[in-house]
Amino acid sequence: MTEEIRKCLTDIVVSIDSIDGYLANNRSFQVYQTNKMLRRAMERELEIIGEATNNALRLDSALSISNTRRIVDTRNRIIHAYDAVNDTVVWSIVIKHLPILKGEIVQLLENTNDSVR
Repeated sequence: MTEEIRKCLTDIVVSIDSIDGYLANNRSFQVYQTNKMLRRAMERELEIIGEATNNALRLDSALSISNTRRIVDTRNRIIHAYDAVNDTVVWSIVIKHLPILKGEIVQLLENTNDSVR
C-alpha cells in the first residue's frame, strides 16, 4: 500500500473519530437534529470520508471497502445537494455504518503494517 493510500485511509479514521468526539456520550438524534453546528460538523466529516474514499479507490480500485459507491454518493449529495440532506439518513450512517467502515479501514491499515514487518 502506498503512502498516499495510507493517508486517505487514515483521514477516514480521523474523520470517524472526530464524529465520535462531537457526539461524545450524547448519541441523541434529537440533540443532533436541533444543533446546526453539530449537523454541519458531521456533514463536513462525511464529505472528507467520501473524498478520501474516492481518492483511495482512484489509487487502488481493488481496495476492500464496503459500500464505496454509497460513501462517495453521500459526499456528493452533501456537497452538491445540500438542501436535500436528510438528517435521518445522516444519523443512520453515523450510528449504523461508520462503525463498520472504521473496522474495515483499521483492518486494512493493520494488515499493511503486518506485511511491512
